[in-house]
Amino acid sequence: MAQLLNAICYDGTWYHISLAEIEFNRDDRAITKCFIVRGAYSLLVSQVPQAVDYVLDLVWHKQVSLKVSVFAWRLLRDRLPTRLNLISRRVLSPDMSSCVAGCGHPESAQHLFLSCDTFGSMWHLVRDWIGCYGVDTDNISDHFLQFTLLAGGGAARRSFMQLIWLLCVWVVWNERNNRLFNHVVTPIPCLLDKVKLMSLGWLKAKKATFVFDTQQWWSSPLVCLGIG
Repeated sequence: MAQLLNAICYDGTWYHISLAEIEFNRDDRAITKCFIVRGAYSLLVSQVPQAVDYVLDLVWHKQVSLKVSVFAWRLLRDRLPTRLNLISRRVLSPDMSSCVAGCGHPESAQHLFLSCDTFGSMWHLVRDWIGCYGVDTDNISDHFLQFTLLAGGGAARRSFMQLIWLLCVWVVWNERNNRLFNHVVTPIPCLLDKVKLMSLGWLKAKKATFVFDTQQWWSSPLVCLGIG
């Protein structure tokens, strides 16, 4: 008699599977095995994309330009031309994997945007500016979702945090390219200033009643939005 597992691992995550969710024919052992595998697979692919699709939906924001949203979509799907991705496509040789920040680690998307000692430090500065705190995860999709919900509150707060995350990764990627191709280095605190200035510009462009000046925005963005 075959023994069924009640969990299955996909992409590092374990999913619970109830036997009631897998249909099979008890009278035919060959068909039983086939249905066990097929049922588990069907259940798996029906569960995983729901979470993934939810995070991917967050890249579309009415106050964020289309090119930034498309960039974020590519990031979440690991489609950016990071050095590790270019090596896997045989565009670069394996000895060219080092992060452009000079930290010595291979440049994957996860490293560049989250765990790099240089670029990853911006998240702490951004949270200090907004006035909310948390611990970063090392998964980009999880980080996006966690950051979006970090400030709590209602839809307005989530929308603002969503916009800031999209802007942060956009600024980091442009800084990475600037260092790589133009050999120009901008200090991380100055990148934070870019995030502040660009977010103010994006919000003013879409909201005619947004009248706060740069000084007010620099000190209390949530208060300026009326959600502080």
